[in-house]
Amino acid sequence: MDKQAVREAVWDAFDEGDQARFPFPPHDRIPNFAGADEAAARLAETEAWESAATLKANPDAPQLPVRRAALRAGKAVYVAQPRLRDPNPFLRLDPAEIPPEEIDDATTVSGISEYGTPTAPEDVAHVDLIVAGSVGVTTDGARIGKGEGYSDLEWAVLRELDAVDSEAQRASGGEGRSPSDNRAPPGDSRTQSDDGVTTVATTVHELSVLDGPESAVRTALTDPDAELPAPDAHDVPLDLVVTPERTIRTDTPHARPEGIDWDALDAERLSEIPVLANRTPEEK
Repeated sequence: MDKQAVREAVWDAFDEGDQARFPFPPHDRIPNFAGADEAAARLAETEAWESAATLKANPDAPQLPVRRAALRAGKAVYVAQPRLRDPNPFLRLDPAEIPPEEIDDATTVSGISEYGTPTAPEDVAHVDLIVAGSVGVTTDGARIGKGEGYSDLEWAVLRELDAVDSEAQRASGGEGRSPSDNRAPPGDSRTQSDDGVTTVATTVHELSVLDGPESAVRTALTDPDAELPAPDAHDVPLDLVVTPERTIRTDTPHARPEGIDWDALDAERLSEIPVLANRTPEEK
C-alpha cells in the first residue's frame, strides 16, 4: 500500500462508521473523531505534557481540545498559518494575554488568527511538545498526514533554527509500555520526555492506528503482499501516540529530519512559502 491508499482506507472507514465528528466528510483532512476530548485528557496525564512550557499544535478540529487544555494549563501554543503563506508563519497564543473566558474562542481556527501573534521562525521559543494531526500512525512512530507536507516543513524550518531537537530523549527499559500491546498500565503517565527535549505526539482514534486491533487497513494487511509504506526521509516520527483508550510510547526507530530537504522542494513551492524562499541555498 502507498500512503494515499492508506489515507483513503482510513477516511472511508470513518465515513462508513460512526466515529467521525464535524467537519464532514472526513476525507482530505485530519479526521475529527469521537473521543478527541478523552485523547487530549490522556495526553495531559503524560510527563511530556506536564513538563512542557511551550507547544506547537496543528489547527485541525481533533486537536482543538489539546489547544484549549494547553492554554488553560498556562502553556504557550504556536500554530502555523495555513500553507506557511505569511513571512511570520507561526501564530503565538499567549495564555497571559488571553482571558480564561475567551480561551474557547481563541483556540478555534478563526480565533487563532484573531488572538494569535504572528511570529517569525527566529522568534519561536524552544518547543517542548509538538502535537501533530494524523490520518494514520503506527505503534513504532510512523505518521501519515493528509498529504500536503506542511507539518514536516514546519518541523524542518524550526529544526534549522534549533527550536526543536534532532534527538528524542529515550526512556530506560520498558517504562510505561506493556510488551504485549504497547499499552501503558492504567494511570501510568510516564513517557520518554525529559527536560529540554522536544517530544512529538499525536492524538488519534484507534481506526488510525494502522497496526492496531481496530486498524482501518487491517483487512488489507492480511494480504501477505500488502505492507504499510515506509516513512520518507522528511517525515517526522512520533514519540507518543495517544488514543481515547491508550497511550503508546513508540520508542521509534525512525530518524528525525535534520532540517529542510531542499532537493524535495520545487521552484513553485519555494516561491509560495516566504520562509523557504528567504532561506533557499544559492545552489538550489
